Amino acid sequence: VQLQASGGGLVQPGGSLRLSCAASGRIFGDNTMGWYRQAPGKQRELVATLTNGGNTNYADSLKGRFTISVDNAKNTVYLQMNSLKPEDTAVYYCNLRIGFNTYWGQGTLVTVSS
Repeated sequence: VQLQASGGGLVQPGGSLRLSCAASGRIFGDNTMGWYRQAPGKQRELVATLTNGGNTNYADSLKGRFTISVDNAKNTVYLQMNSLKPEDTAVYYCNLRIGFNTYWGQGTLVTVSS
């Protein structure tokens, strides 16, 4: 399984970005796709997850601004980020869990700055 993340970049405070993560390989059974982020000098933290059954989970601080979704036909998970703040600056990683196996994408940098 491979994950390819894209969509990061520089955005002004208050702006929006949509990240994409395309999964390839053998993906079957119960699985959870998600996004995590790691800001400079901080530990990686949960942003949002989405199970193949449609259940979502968000970091409390991000509810209402970030939305996770999936296109099953394309095996692609998205993260819509609105009302971005400078503290959202981080490398964003997509993640796929299938059973006991966990896979990570390469990360995409989001910089929120004026």
